[in-house]
Amino acid sequence: MQAKKLIATHWFFVLLILLITLYAECGWTAKQLPRAAPEFTHPDRGDWLNSEPLSLAGLRGKVVLIDFWTFDCWNCYRSFGWLHALEVQMKNREFMVIGVHTPEFEHERHKGRLQEKVKLYDLRHPIMIDNDFSYWNAAGSRYWPSFFLVDKKGVIRAIYMGQTDLNSDQAKKIEATIESLLLE
Repeated sequence: MQAKKLIATHWFFVLLILLITLYAECGWTAKQLPRAAPEFTHPDRGDWLNSEPLSLAGLRGKVVLIDFWTFDCWNCYRSFGWLHALEVQMKNREFMVIGVHTPEFEHERHKGRLQEKVKLYDLRHPIMIDNDFSYWNAAGSRYWPSFFLVDKKGVIRAIYMGQTDLNSDQAKKIEATIESLLLE
């Protein structure tokens, strides 16, 4: 009887710790939004692909989707089909995608390899190379891929995490949020 009580107590605390961890990991965005988007942390031309360095001030009036990704992340590159379609759909709107490549592994830090992947995946939007995780940390990102939606005033209004496929529920939610932000 005593052993059963001990086992039940043990599992109760394991479950409690898991629930607290889950709350901390999933509930972080709701507590922190809306909040000002951080300024891009890499102002040098060598840290950008497909664009001159961008600034938040230069993006005022546009809704921006910031895509945190890394090139060996399956869920990241599986989301590119949806991103391509989204960019075509929003082509003539006050909207843009900015990629932030934050490497998970050492070999992903090499600019030449990154350029090869950008070409392979036909990524044409601006991409900031965030090898030191400075923008990742400033924005509060935690997962690859993560999609941060920034409104026309430079405020992060929504964060979505995980692979996003064309016509998926998550894609529809993100697109609806973009449409809502464009109307503001």
